[in-house]
Amino acid sequence: MSNPFEQEDREYYVLRNAEEQHSVWPAVIPVPAGWEVVYGPALKPLCQLYIEENWLDMRPKSLRSVLG
Repeated sequence: MSNPFEQEDREYYVLRNAEEQHSVWPAVIPVPAGWEVVYGPALKPLCQLYIEENWLDMRPKSLRSVLG
């Protein structure tokens, strides 16, 4: 069985958590608690592009709030 996180020809979601961190997630696996779908389903390269264009500050939201 192949790893569902490494299949370029399958559909994925982009997930975001409360800290506004992003993750590429296989569409065939249920979304884990604490995460929401913000993009997809789409092919993995498109999900990665979405993250590159939309997750501009890699710091967790709580840290950004403290540091400004």
